[in-house]
Amino acid sequence: MATRMQPDNDRALSLTKGAERFTKRPGLLARLAAPLLGRMLDRIDAGLAKGTIHGTLPDGSKRTLGGHAPGFECVFELRSWNALVRIASNGSVGLYQAWEAGEWWSPDPVPLFAMFVENAGTLGNTARAKGPFRRALRAAHLLNRNTHEGAQKNISAHYDLGNDFYAAWLDETMAYSSALFPPGEKGLSAAQHAKWQALEDRIDGAKTVLEIGCGWGGLAGRMHGSGADVTAISLSARQLEWAGRHHPGPDYRMQDYRDVEGPFDTIVSVEMVEALGREYWPTFMASVAANLKDGGRAAIQYISFRDDLFDEYAASADFIQAYIFPGGLLIKTSEFRRLAQEHGLEWRDQVDFGLDYAETLRLWRQNFDAAVNAGMLPEGFDRRFVDLWRYYLMYCEGGFRGGGIDVHQVTLVKN
Repeated sequence: MATRMQPDNDRALSLTKGAERFTKRPGLLARLAAPLLGRMLDRIDAGLAKGTIHGTLPDGSKRTLGGHAPGFECVFELRSWNALVRIASNGSVGLYQAWEAGEWWSPDPVPLFAMFVENAGTLGNTARAKGPFRRALRAAHLLNRNTHEGAQKNISAHYDLGNDFYAAWLDETMAYSSALFPPGEKGLSAAQHAKWQALEDRIDGAKTVLEIGCGWGGLAGRMHGSGADVTAISLSARQLEWAGRHHPGPDYRMQDYRDVEGPFDTIVSVEMVEALGREYWPTFMASVAANLKDGGRAAIQYISFRDDLFDEYAASADFIQAYIFPGGLLIKTSEFRRLAQEHGLEWRDQVDFGLDYAETLRLWRQNFDAAVNAGMLPEGFDRRFVDLWRYYLMYCEGGFRGGGIDVHQVTLVKN
């Protein structure tokens, strides 16, 4: 466990209060739009090609949506018509706002999130931000562009919540990325080590290693222990402080990937590229190519969004971008692969393991709930923040279970 540190209360509050610019209070609008809201339910019903929602409406009546083919099932209580207005105007941001306001409830929202993701193609724009709301979300997201200065601010906003906060619910490895569960393995720590081993297998025998986005240093320390000369970079001061104390040996640097000067035998990066933003994907690939020796390898673990729906996703800002990861954007695999090849990097041995991420998130949420109940979170994280974080873990788990997002490992080889 970390030495206890006073959390940055302002930083914790920024993830909730800072996102209030997205808030919409549609009480009067909901009453005026009541006839249209029933039609929205009809569209959801028709768009659910798989799965079933067992719903209760604000007047207490029951309604079943979907049920056309087997799939996820959930219980959903619509407590206010305002929720539908929020969803219709602000998409996933509105869905969270309505949940926070108590306008809908479910004993387990994960199947609901999974169902909406699985049926995203047939639902169309029914649950996506629209019109001026979509443009406003996009404009707000663009304020978080990952320039040198912006990247530092965005990373700090999430990862510098404090080491004690993350230590309270991550496992002993302090790995904040998907585990890889071998057959029969249920333990999170063992599965995180299996993930690290899979990455090391891709760069077998490396003498010099650059890790881009080293987190709390677990993988960097492991590679150093295997005999590699490791340079590990991050933009999180809190993470680097932890890594230096718990995993000494690597050369830890507070440095942007764009400022690194190689070359290295190998590069490793675990779920860092989602923080780049689409406009910086070419820059990242150019940096990898420039910092690898000829014949060198890069082992990359990344999270993707469905190729066929990516442009719709990227055209706005979703709940995660608005409340959790400012400046973030998941990866479009086909475009990422093309950029790698354009920079002389051969794409090899892609492995997909999205359901392992769903299980990782379930175990994190289990740990998080236990930490909250035991009073293990540092002071300064109020109930609103705790509820936001729990919602975030459920939302992401549903995305992986529904197949809309996936996680991968791939090897890039410099020809």
